[in-house]
Order: sequence, then structure tokens, then C-alpha cells
Amino acid sequence: MRLLTFQREQHPEPGVLIGDDIVSLRGAGFPDLLSVLAGGADALDRVQRWLYDPPWGEICKAAEVKLRAPLLRPPKIICVGLNYRAHARETKMEIPEVPTIFAKFPTAVIGCGEPIVLPRNSAKPDYEAELAFVIGRHGRHIPAEHWRDYVFGYTNFNDVSARDFQMRTSQWMIGKTFDTFAPMGPAIVTADEVPDPHALDISTTIDGEVLQHSNTDDLIFKIPELIAYLSSVFTLEPGDVIATGTPAGVGFARNPPRWLKPGDEVVIRVGGLGDLRNPVVAEAAEAAKT
Repeated sequence: MRLLTFQREQHPEPGVLIGDDIVSLRGAGFPDLLSVLAGGADALDRVQRWLYDPPWGEICKAAEVKLRAPLLRPPKIICVGLNYRAHARETKMEIPEVPTIFAKFPTAVIGCGEPIVLPRNSAKPDYEAELAFVIGRHGRHIPAEHWRDYVFGYTNFNDVSARDFQMRTSQWMIGKTFDTFAPMGPAIVTADEVPDPHALDISTTIDGEVLQHSNTDDLIFKIPELIAYLSSVFTLEPGDVIATGTPAGVGFARNPPRWLKPGDEVVIRVGGLGDLRNPVVAEAAEAAKT
């Protein structure tokens, strides 16, 4: 299944993408997509039964609604740095011996079609195509060989980064978590549709130019290792989003650097997960919002 969040009136709704149509899950008793994940196998069974014969009013055309991020406020957004061999080489950094972990705040999350807003106080905004996986069960101290039991599904992720803020200190998060700097989607593709997440093409295209192109087989720390490592420190929860890192070709490593600019359209593609498309706009010179 391809689960997503969409908006056709005032409030976002969880749904399932079937061809060109979206079937809303609100009438099946799910207020949001997180409630589907938290409900486990019973919730998925309910979803399947609902999809068999949904009321006509619960079906709409995908082209006629606004897509939002599949999970509007994930419990945790966990990111892995320097996790592709070629990317580590292009940054002239050592291959890490343990995963490099940082986080983004939920206020950074946007969905497919929503604009990446370039902050007024950064001159070096960058793109990073990533495969993200979404946790479907609570777990702590999870053995690596049991990783599939905890992965609900997969989605595209763009780890947008303000390199000038990121590189000012050894702690990267401040440059990673500006508002709109965590585009994800368009949907969460359930794990049964992705037999091997470590054999997927991954790319970034901006205005038709391919700037990143690799395969997830170049990951240094693969999903089993990441789940075991992270869960040895904290509890993984349904809806946690874990972005696995970006391949070579990022903007700051190019000569000259290729920074995001207003008017760009960034397209992130991971094999079989659809296209994550986001326009790029400048932050408006306006008073602080409350």
C-alpha cells in the first residue's frame, strides 16, 4: 500500500493512493496516518477491509487535492550523516566507524509540492536525497536480524541543509532544522512492496539536471545496523522517521558549489517510491510570526 496525507478541505486526512485515486481513511476511524501505524496489524486489516468497498464520498482524484507530508509531526526525525562511501570521500572525511546521528524538529516537515523556503540568514542552502524508513512498532535493544519486524515502510526524504550554519560547530542540527528543511513523501510505501531497500536507485534532479545518482547498496550502515544501534540508546516508536544518509553529488562539494536558489524545483527519487517534488522560494521579508 501507499499511504499518504492529503487535504481537500480545511483539515488533512489520511488516505491510500490507488492508481490516480485517493481513498480517505477518515471514515474508517483513523484521524491521521500515525494512528494507522500505531494500530499495528489490526489497523492494517481494518484499512484493507475499508478499501474493499469504500463509500463513494471517500474517494477523490489525487490531482485535485493538496498533498501533505505523510506524517505531519513524526514523533522523531532521526538522520544519519556520512552514510554513503562516495559521499564521505567527496567531503574528504574518514569513513565513520559508528553511525553519525543528528535530528530534525517536526517544524521542518513539509510534503510533496510544498515549497522549500530559503532562510534570509543563510547563504549556503543545500539538497540531500535520502531513503527514509518509518518505524511501525515500539522497540528497544532490537537485534539486527529482527529489523524487518520494525520497519513499517519507506519514503523519499530531502535533508535540506544550511551549510554555513551546519559547519559553524561540531553539532550539525542547527543547520539541518530550519522550517521546511525536511520534505518527505509523497507517500509511505509499505515494506511488503520493497523487497530489498539496499538495492534502490536514488537521485536528485534540479530543473532537469541530475545532480545526485547512486544506489542504496553504497550505504555504509544499512538498516539492520541502524535499528540495532539506535534502539540500544532509545526506544523506537511507531511513526519515527529515520533518514539513512545522502550519496555523493551534494551542492557544497561541487566546484563551484551549487546552492539552492529561488525558482528551483527539486525532485528526489528513490526507486519505486514515487517523486518528491518541491519548489524553492525565498523567505519573505516580513514580521515575525506568532
